Amino acid sequence: MNGNGAGTVCGDSRAESKRRAIRTMFNRVSARYDLLNRVLSLGMDGFWRKAAVDSMALRRGDRALDVACGTGDLTIEMARPSRGASAVGIDFASAMLEIGRAKCDALAAGGGTRFVSAAAEALPFPANRFSAAAIAFGIRNVPDRSRALTEMIRAVRPGGKVVVLELTTSSHGAASRAINLYVRSVLPLVGGTLSKGDAYRYLSLSMNSFPEPEAFVRELEEAGLESVTAKRMFLSPAWVFSGTVPAPGKAP
Repeated sequence: MNGNGAGTVCGDSRAESKRRAIRTMFNRVSARYDLLNRVLSLGMDGFWRKAAVDSMALRRGDRALDVACGTGDLTIEMARPSRGASAVGIDFASAMLEIGRAKCDALAAGGGTRFVSAAAEALPFPANRFSAAAIAFGIRNVPDRSRALTEMIRAVRPGGKVVVLELTTSSHGAASRAINLYVRSVLPLVGGTLSKGDAYRYLSLSMNSFPEPEAFVRELEEAGLESVTAKRMFLSPAWVFSGTVPAPGKAP
C-alpha cells in the first residue's frame, strides 16, 4: 500500500482465479447488464438503489464512494443534483466502466461523477477520503469480502455510513420460501436465457452461498462498523445493510 492509501490485491491463487473469472463474466454481459437487472428484479432495482443511497444520509457537498459500481446506476443516484453530493465509482470490469461513463455523459451528469478502475479489496484512496460508501449487488462477488469491507471502512470518515445493498436468501417466513424458490429456479433460467451464458446461474449460486442477513450483520460488526441495521426490501431478496464508521480508537 502506498502513501495515498492505494494498494494492490495480493491473494492466493484461488482468489485470483475467481477474480479473473468474475471480471471476464461481467465484461461479457456488460451490454445487457442493465436490461437483465430490470427484468430479473421486476423493475424494482432502481427503487432498491434509491433506498440504499437514502441510507447513506448524504448532505450537500459530501463525497460518496460506489464500490463495484458496474454500469454506474448507484453512482448516478449518489450524485443526483437534488442530493448535492459528488460520487466516485470503482470497478475492475473495464466494459462496465465504459458504459457508466457513457450513461453519465448522456444524462449530463458527468460533473458530479468520476469512474476509476480498481478492485474492492484495494481502494486507491487515502483514509477518511469519503463521507460515505456503498456497494450494491457486488459484495458477493469479491473473493476477499472481509478485506473489501475493511477497505470501505478505511476510506470513510468517522461517523460516515457504509451501506451494502445485496441479494440474499433467508430461511424465515412463508415469503422467504417463495422468494427462495424464485432465486433457485426462475432467476437462473430466465437470466441464463437472456444473458446467453452462465452469468445469472452464477448469481443464483452466489446468493445461496452468501450468509443469511443475521450472519452478515455480524460480519459487518466484526469488520468494525457500529449501529448496524438490516432492512429487507418489500417482498424481495434485496436487503439494505447500513453501519456507521466509529471514531478512531473506538472498539467495534
